[in-house]
Amino acid sequence: MRGIGIDFGTTNSVIAFADDDGAVHAMTWPSAEGRTATCRTALAFRIQTIDGVRSTATRAGPAAIAWALDPAGHQRFVQSIKTHLGSQAFRETRIFGQRYTLEDLVALFLRHLVSEGALPDGSAFPAGSTIVAGRPVVFAGDGPDEALAVRRLTSAYGSAGLADPTLAYEPLGAAYWYARGQSKPQTVLVADFGGGTSDFSVMRFEHEGGRLAAHALAHDGVGVAGDTFDFRIIDNAIAPKLGKDSRYRSFGKRLPVPQHFFAAFSRWHQLSWLKDPKILADLDAITDESEEPAKLAALRTLIDHDLGLDLYAAVTTAKMALSSADSADLVFDRSGVRLAARITRADFEGWICADIARIRAAMERALLAAGTPDEAIDAVFLTGGTSYVPAVKRLFIDRFGAGRVHVGNAFQSVASGLALIARDRAAGLVL
Repeated sequence: MRGIGIDFGTTNSVIAFADDDGAVHAMTWPSAEGRTATCRTALAFRIQTIDGVRSTATRAGPAAIAWALDPAGHQRFVQSIKTHLGSQAFRETRIFGQRYTLEDLVALFLRHLVSEGALPDGSAFPAGSTIVAGRPVVFAGDGPDEALAVRRLTSAYGSAGLADPTLAYEPLGAAYWYARGQSKPQTVLVADFGGGTSDFSVMRFEHEGGRLAAHALAHDGVGVAGDTFDFRIIDNAIAPKLGKDSRYRSFGKRLPVPQHFFAAFSRWHQLSWLKDPKILADLDAITDESEEPAKLAALRTLIDHDLGLDLYAAVTTAKMALSSADSADLVFDRSGVRLAARITRADFEGWICADIARIRAAMERALLAAGTPDEAIDAVFLTGGTSYVPAVKRLFIDRFGAGRVHVGNAFQSVASGLALIARDRAAGLVL
């Protein structure tokens, strides 16, 4: 029996394939650096004219990023579409005059993901296999509509030609991947940190009839994760260099530059929506009367030249450095915009203090709902890139001890576990 696990993520997406003997293989995608086992969850749209016929071409993943970084082309770059799944406010967008619903965007990305990926032997996506697709415990956003998010996700999979996938909580996949090599019954707290959400599951694993059985005791989550931490860095270290908290004159009064410019800009997955004529006209008018016009001019350049992806890369580099160092230099220098900031780990942890508290509260809710005291947790399994942030890891080490805390593959654990679940379900094992 074969199974496919799809981890459609906020920042990156992964597909894993479990074959008949239980071996798991990751699909890969072409990129400028060679084949990669993670596909950036991004789309790029570009107008093309062939034989006098004008049409919209699309790219996804690494190819979309290559287009976004190409100054010669005119394109629209869209990323982090998963964060809008539970939003009733996001109904549609228009790209080069064409209407796209959120389901359309997700389905378009999934079609690229499936058609352009390859297994290690070069074979294509294996049709006819059982599919288990991940979903967060709690969808991202303020007051997300879970029923709407599930409908949209299910509809998008169907439109992409992946009908009837089973949706499973993402931490369940990570838990199954961890437990595959365990011979004794265990109660496991699983924490899956994605780009948009932090999800928790308390699982009981036992061997029944020679097979691994997984019993979910509780799930919980919160819409706070890696993207939120990136926002804190930009908002505190970069936005002030782009005019945040500066002032301009209007009708004889000194007024603060509106915060909505920076709220939208700092959340990097919204950068592609800033190139709106009205927003840019407002920004130009304020710049003309600003007390610090050079800063707002730099903001305008970042928007005009679609430099958000480059800035995000600089933020990610600094954040990763802070996982092993007490300070890091955030350096950005593109198209005449030069930004630099020294960030200490103490500063960073101060900026994310409230976010860490929300993550801790979600973990505690999961433990409480499971009725499981700390001493009954045999192991804690962490996965996702944010699990490497020291302040996050300390949450679990301080509470459960370093000996019980295990860190899995940051990007592959969820998809690999989902693939194994799919294989076992195809074999008739009821989880």
